[in-house]
Amino acid sequence: FPETTVVSTMQEMLSHTLDLVVVASANLAHAEQATAALKAGIPVVVDKPMGRNYEETKSIVELSNSLGVPVSTFFNRRWDSDALTIKKVIASGVLGQIHRMDSRFERFRPQLTPQSWRENNSPEDGGGLLLDLMPHLISTAIECFGPANLKSSSIRSVRGGADDDCVLVLAHETGVESILSASAVVGAPGPRLRVIGSEGAFVVKELDPQEALLRAGKAPKDGKWEEGTSSQAFIHRGDSVEEFKTDPGNYASFYSLVHEAIVNKTAMPISPEEILAVAQIIDKAREINSHG
Repeated sequence: FPETTVVSTMQEMLSHTLDLVVVASANLAHAEQATAALKAGIPVVVDKPMGRNYEETKSIVELSNSLGVPVSTFFNRRWDSDALTIKKVIASGVLGQIHRMDSRFERFRPQLTPQSWRENNSPEDGGGLLLDLMPHLISTAIECFGPANLKSSSIRSVRGGADDDCVLVLAHETGVESILSASAVVGAPGPRLRVIGSEGAFVVKELDPQEALLRAGKAPKDGKWEEGTSSQAFIHRGDSVEEFKTDPGNYASFYSLVHEAIVNKTAMPISPEEILAVAQIIDKAREINSHG
């Protein structure tokens, strides 16, 4: 990135003329850096989670509101191929009455990475999968099936570091139940997504391809991928299985919407209400888990 200007401090960065600040630092620094940028009058996108808990998240949202400077958080998984396609599946009625969604980010990494703050820091310092991957699962579930209350929570550390095995069950007001799993210690990861209805099930086995493309050094050009970014999905009805055409994923859509919000003074892509709802569920998960 030859046009990049490197600075030593947050204040030095904020002295430049900026259209947007993206806070993609460790979770421990999110609130401090987002607050500094908002006070400088610059719109902000904070990587998930916006704050380490509900109160920290709320303080950022309230500051944004009071200053009239927009803030959002990067729930980019809403622009995964599977998440975009769920809406099409719901609208089509192909599954009949939907009553459950299983959604998971499960990996097999039996050894802790010593230099990883996510794998070793305490929840107070922003570590663990409840803050890392679970916000994606919660936000997508709420977007697809509406507001939800937390029914149960299991948050554990299997490897001895930060929490690395989490299962939350949400009860949506629409009657759908979401079972959400984020784990680093699953030797046989389940399908990425399974939406179950009275007439069949929608199944996506693999992770959206965008992450692998980014790791390989690819990137969208002018807001669009040149490579294919569609997940492979199927409708299961017992022994009968048929392929279901998915929409291509595109994380760049998030930033296209951010650009539109800044230029046209419209709403950011993820609303404050949605951000706070996710933070509230995460706090509730810790509370339920600590009381058994």
